[in-house]
Amino acid sequence: MRHEGGFFSHKGKYVEDQKIKDAKLLQLDFDTIRLATNDFSPYNHLGEGGFGAVYKGVLDSGEEIAVKRLSMKSGQGDNEFVNEVSLVAKLQHRNLVRLLGFCFKGEERLLIYEFFKNTSLEKFIFDSDRRMILDWETRYRIISGVARGLLYLHEDSHFKIIHRDMKASNVLLDDAMNPKIADFGMAKLFNTDQTSQTMFTSKVAGTYGYMAPEYAMSGQFSVKTDVFSFGVLVLEIIKGKKNNWSPEEQSSLFLLSYVWKCWREGEVLNIVDPSLIETRGLSDEIRKCIHIGLLCVQENPGSRPTMASIVRMLNANSFTLPRPLQPAFYSGVVDSSSRDNNHTRNPRIASLNDVTITELDPR
Repeated sequence: MRHEGGFFSHKGKYVEDQKIKDAKLLQLDFDTIRLATNDFSPYNHLGEGGFGAVYKGVLDSGEEIAVKRLSMKSGQGDNEFVNEVSLVAKLQHRNLVRLLGFCFKGEERLLIYEFFKNTSLEKFIFDSDRRMILDWETRYRIISGVARGLLYLHEDSHFKIIHRDMKASNVLLDDAMNPKIADFGMAKLFNTDQTSQTMFTSKVAGTYGYMAPEYAMSGQFSVKTDVFSFGVLVLEIIKGKKNNWSPEEQSSLFLLSYVWKCWREGEVLNIVDPSLIETRGLSDEIRKCIHIGLLCVQENPGSRPTMASIVRMLNANSFTLPRPLQPAFYSGVVDSSSRDNNHTRNPRIASLNDVTITELDPR
């Protein structure tokens, strides 16, 4: 059964909404989705997203879908649900997951997205066997695609959006291993004139390890919050390890601190997944991406680049990158010079931290 531009609210009242009409999305009957997912069988459970679980479904036509079933305790009301549906429906970019439709019945709220059998980047990059499929060309394509998707959200779409939950599990991969940003359950819409401003929330939601310090500690967020999360993701992709990974069992050095320590000491090879070194060596492109990742995870939001700058850096054959400073949440020995650009640095460190990248094999 299909309703044109409306739904039954949790109070049983039929609600007609212009935003739903404008979205031009298929509204599916709940029983159709229930049957497609085999009554939300655990065997069809794909994972947990912002505000709910995600299931695989197969419609009568044979089309495979991904169904996001919002938790009844998610805190999303009728208005918020309508806003999410209408917002995501209008986002059209090759690096964003496409919303196909929705379902609303009583307290059940379902979002229907296109399905990708490769599931998420998390399933590949953190698995020792499946990670081998991700050669450097594929990883670079994923990094660049996610960057373009975030740039679209921040600056190029009709709406300006902060994702607020950028992480490996929210990057889906199509058959060609192209990235698709997913899960807009915590996305925040802002006005064009707010792009450089900071907003506040008393309800901090997201994933620790990817959260920028200003957001995790005081609820401040801006486009630079997404930039921080993107930087963490880039370093995870290069190292092939989660952000909470530590080189030793008893070590207090987690991924960001470990990367910074190796970068300062000139041990850049240690930052890179060994499988990449074996097949490609330490290319200028890999070094550039490490550099960009470190710039993104700076403690001060103002020191982080914009997504527009990041896309230019990734696309440029030759680009002078600023020196990264000590990243947020650093747990190693503090080097005061790394926090101040005016301090004189060790020449060995400066040669790594302030470089012009020239690629021999530009894209």
